[in-house]
Amino acid sequence: MKRRILGVTGISVSEFTLGAMMFGTMGNADHDDSVRMIHSALDAGINFIDTADVYSRGESEEIVGKALKGRRDDAVLATKFGLPMGPDANHRGGSARWIKRAVDDSLRRLGTDYIDLYQIHRPDYDTDLNETLAALSDLIRAGKVRAIGSSTFPAELIVEAQWAARQGGHHRFLTEQPMYSIFARKLEAAVLPAAQRYGMGVLTYSPLNGGWLSGRADQMGSHRATSRPALYDATIPANQGKAEALRKLNALADETGIALPHLALAFVRSHPGVSSVIIGPRTQEQLDGLLAGADVELNGEILDRIDGIVPPGTDLNPADNYNADHPAVLDKRLRRR
Repeated sequence: MKRRILGVTGISVSEFTLGAMMFGTMGNADHDDSVRMIHSALDAGINFIDTADVYSRGESEEIVGKALKGRRDDAVLATKFGLPMGPDANHRGGSARWIKRAVDDSLRRLGTDYIDLYQIHRPDYDTDLNETLAALSDLIRAGKVRAIGSSTFPAELIVEAQWAARQGGHHRFLTEQPMYSIFARKLEAAVLPAAQRYGMGVLTYSPLNGGWLSGRADQMGSHRATSRPALYDATIPANQGKAEALRKLNALADETGIALPHLALAFVRSHPGVSSVIIGPRTQEQLDGLLAGADVELNGEILDRIDGIVPPGTDLNPADNYNADHPAVLDKRLRRR
């Protein structure tokens, strides 16, 4: 497994990050099996693990903690905060009040006294960035956190956060975690260039676009299609566009002899702004299948062919990037007198 430096953090991370969202009741409820998968990933050379407090309401962090017992030094550990952890409106977001509780809860569940990368899971437009950055800086000074990052921030908010850190004398976000795949390329136009400008490490999620690029013909009948039909409904024009692009990508995969999921993972890794690609297997079989593509690299001709199928800077279905829109777009009351 090849390594890259995570932005300007100086931390060496594997090109694949093991995403732990599927460990727990959201995916694999068998703790022992999940622990074995984490050990298998570590043994295969993955040293970067990403989880979040909200994944199975803390259960994912608990499983990761069990797996890293006695192996903590082998892993670069990332987790996230900010999404709702219950009905109380104060148990979410980027306030200092919540951050200081959330980090202690995560440390307890993870069974560690420090987190290598602590990320705000989504933008919090109700909290001043200075408030959030000041609280996170306190955690770094206390030794609870080594570095801080953002997730699914638009380019303008990435810039605003960097400016706020400089003006306020706070530690700054050193990483960004966006969605990126062949089918979701909008971030190439602004998010990735902004992250590169500020020397931010980028760990991307959903490289298989929620199963579209998994190479499994039965994926559209899965629980994903039931929970988020707008992303899979074949009558929606955006999904019809995906189906046509998928047909061409499958032909390219057959022609090159590269399995479609390996093609998709290699595409994301090929961007110079990407530090690591998050893979989120639910089973050992899925993990083994993804690891088999760890050394696949795409030449310029193949990348040009992909550009011809899905133009750079294009999201085939804008609904993919859920929770990425500003409240001013989602809430019509904010646009009308």
